[in-house]
Amino acid sequence: MRVTLASLPAEQGRENEDFAAAAPDAAVLLDGAGVAGGDTGCSHGVAWFSSTLGGLLLSAVTAHAARPLPECLADSIRVVRSLHEGSCDLVHRASPTSTVVAVRARAEALEYLVLGDSSLLLAGKGEEPTVVTDRRLDEVGKRLRGSLDALPTGSPEHAVALAQYRDALTELRNRPGGFWIAGPDPRAAEHALTGAAPLASLASVTLLSDGATRLVDRFALTTWQEALAVVGSSGPAELIRRVRETEAGDSEGRRWPRGKAHDDATVLHWVLP
Repeated sequence: MRVTLASLPAEQGRENEDFAAAAPDAAVLLDGAGVAGGDTGCSHGVAWFSSTLGGLLLSAVTAHAARPLPECLADSIRVVRSLHEGSCDLVHRASPTSTVVAVRARAEALEYLVLGDSSLLLAGKGEEPTVVTDRRLDEVGKRLRGSLDALPTGSPEHAVALAQYRDALTELRNRPGGFWIAGPDPRAAEHALTGAAPLASLASVTLLSDGATRLVDRFALTTWQEALAVVGSSGPAELIRRVRETEAGDSEGRRWPRGKAHDDATVLHWVLP
């Protein structure tokens, strides 16, 4: 198993709320979410939530190879909940949450699970990669952004509009007609996108947080195939470097409106034999 991994926080000196790890025949990536600088009701924080859930999930999918991935995720969420429900407010509206991507090679197939707006690239030999992304959050977000995208990123007006947007988004979290993400409720795992692909058909598997996919799905400056070629030839860190370079040229979000000028960015690339 040959894995390369790179991860950068949104800003230097700031805690990275992404988490990624690999074990023989399995890998996970999580992108933690909360309210930056605001109260989450959790004394541990978003980074603790994503890393704790990610570690438990990787252990579960490797230790219980026959157990379906959604059940592994639900079990892991229950364990994380038990670790802090006595000290934290898990019904707080801003309680930490996380996207989840998990893959596991078993028998002759690669099983996968995607929950939230992180992405999974399944690359065949000489073919366009298959992209698995949970777009329900994006679809909800488009309905709620209102005037947010017309304001300069980082301005006081943008901060107010962003807070209002996040308030509205929270009301639709883990609800029918809204979007689903890993949080205190293990039932969210039932709504993950799942599937399997023949191992013999795959050349590589790549897990990316949405901070690392911006060149493709937000800036539209490259294709998935081109992004994957960068990762394959120069490594995950080079893709993230190109994202940061592009963000720096549009720090106020004039060309590409976005909630944050920079975001935590993580890429895990697994080359199959």
